Amino acid sequence: MKIAMAGQPNCGKSTLFNNIAGYKAITSNFPGTTVKYTETQTHILGVTCQCVDLPGTYSLTAGDAAELEARRHLLSGEVDVIINVVDASLLIRSLELTLQLLELEVPMVLCLNMIDEAQRKGIQVDIQKLSGLLGIPVIPTIATTGKGLKELFIEVLSLYEERKKGKTLLFSKDIEETIKELESDLKSVWEEDNRIPLRFFSIKLLENDELFVNEIRHTSYSLNRLRLFQKKLEQAHGVSSDEVISSERHALAMNLFERASTVIHPPKKDIRIAIDHWVMHKFFGYLILAAVFYGFFNLIFGMGGYVEEPLIGIFDQWIKTLEGYLGARSLSFFLSKGVLQGMTGGIAIVLPYLVPFLIGLSILEDIGYLPRVAFLMDVFMHRIGLHGKSIIPFILGYGCSVPAVMATRILEFPQHRFIVSILTTMIPCAARITIIFGLVAFFISPNAALAIFALNLLVVAVSGKLLTTFYPQVNLGLILEIPAYQLPPLKNTLNKSWYRIREFIVIAWPILILGSVLLALMEYVGAEKPINWILSPLSNLLDLPDSVGTTLIFGLMRKELSLIMLTQALGTHQILTVMTKTQIMVFTIFVTFYIPCLATIAALWREIGKKGALLAILFTLSVAIILALATRVFFGIIH
Repeated sequence: MKIAMAGQPNCGKSTLFNNIAGYKAITSNFPGTTVKYTETQTHILGVTCQCVDLPGTYSLTAGDAAELEARRHLLSGEVDVIINVVDASLLIRSLELTLQLLELEVPMVLCLNMIDEAQRKGIQVDIQKLSGLLGIPVIPTIATTGKGLKELFIEVLSLYEERKKGKTLLFSKDIEETIKELESDLKSVWEEDNRIPLRFFSIKLLENDELFVNEIRHTSYSLNRLRLFQKKLEQAHGVSSDEVISSERHALAMNLFERASTVIHPPKKDIRIAIDHWVMHKFFGYLILAAVFYGFFNLIFGMGGYVEEPLIGIFDQWIKTLEGYLGARSLSFFLSKGVLQGMTGGIAIVLPYLVPFLIGLSILEDIGYLPRVAFLMDVFMHRIGLHGKSIIPFILGYGCSVPAVMATRILEFPQHRFIVSILTTMIPCAARITIIFGLVAFFISPNAALAIFALNLLVVAVSGKLLTTFYPQVNLGLILEIPAYQLPPLKNTLNKSWYRIREFIVIAWPILILGSVLLALMEYVGAEKPINWILSPLSNLLDLPDSVGTTLIFGLMRKELSLIMLTQALGTHQILTVMTKTQIMVFTIFVTFYIPCLATIAALWREIGKKGALLAILFTLSVAIILALATRVFFGIIH
């Protein structure tokens, strides 16, 4: 059995999915987080199921790549049961997608999620009445606590066995007549085994949906005949045919809501409204934003810096002990030292900063603060020529550049996706943030590290303005759902944080240890010298020790390697004994901006093509060199 979870953004699909699949999908109190489908095989009440968490979509008339992904799955003909997850507190809006899903004639259950939030707003839903009106089971749930999920999947299995479909809710008489006439006219080119119902296909043609119009072009059916049916609706209602259908569907949703629910006036007082008055204020909102992130980054440094030095001391002592046992120039010592230095990098340098950062990021996501950040930053996005929704990939970029590049799918225009994909690679991901904290904050000061983040925002803004000059485009206003604040369950926050930390432990850390051993072997045979010699023009240009050359090469695999390899290449964790503060700043600035890691390059290649990926490499490398040189000159003057 193949189950598809479909719904509008931020309705709780991914949270529900994780309840049955374990933590496999990143969830967030932030619309647009899911930009690709997540699939798992699971057992539900003894039945093996293939469950798919689809990207959120407001309509089956797709507007961006993520919505196209959702529609492609729903129209594939492979889905046995649809779980339509809706936010019960936004039921009137959510039902418009429900009506479109019913037109697919696939067995479906309506998951009335966030029912507690609806009740808090004073919305009382008559479950039985709504179920009767739609002709499908309606199950109230609270996905964050797991309430109602067992009942939900019992209904899913029942629907699968019975193959029971929901009701087809009819539009106004004249619209239904036009749909019937078009259905009859299309039968000459319609294949009986077509996976898409004829009524749904006809409605999409009347909506002038590009996907379905293109499909008609490959048949003998004349587009001029289709235009006659569209024109009939337009003349009768005075607006375009797609507006006619959309308005009718909206009216149906409104009617369903009014018949199946009641709204208690006034709703319960909600302190969150008062909080938003200040958080989204045109002046104080920015002060709160600055205070939140200043406190956030200082907290990360405080926690990481507290444990980094003593842990490094322990590993350094182990290495000295091994040197006494194995001999300073023996191969076994070099190999053992490489393993220990790789472990040191993970335990003592990366994790002390990575863990509090990812937990803090998860909390900011789940309480719903990040959409407010997007709202506040919208004005700046437009001033540099970008769409306000561009802030979403940028924010995701602070976690990892790969999902940030993929998140550009939520942008409507190719030019936007192209520019934002390149700019997201310049946002310091968790790995580069670790370098900033482990080097600059630790050896210079936390405020110096914060200055790098401020510089980064300035550089991204200037780069965005520059790129939009070469790729001019129409700039639309931002329409972004601002979700309600939520206190995330501790389990969800820890699960999400562990999911992201596990990626470092399982994927990055073995690479760190392997890279550390490889560098130790290169040091043993003297193979690092040719690499450092080849890169010496760059090192000399930036006034860095020649030995940093190999660290930049390793950094292309994983950005953390640049820091781990640096301490190994310099032969000490006490960086200030061999590098000046200026050199530390220059190195950090260069690593923060230079060529993305290989995984990000692969994501760029997939999203914007090989030319786009190559441009990103050249652009970021150029920016990194210019900024590193400027940093060298600036610090040279003040020191």
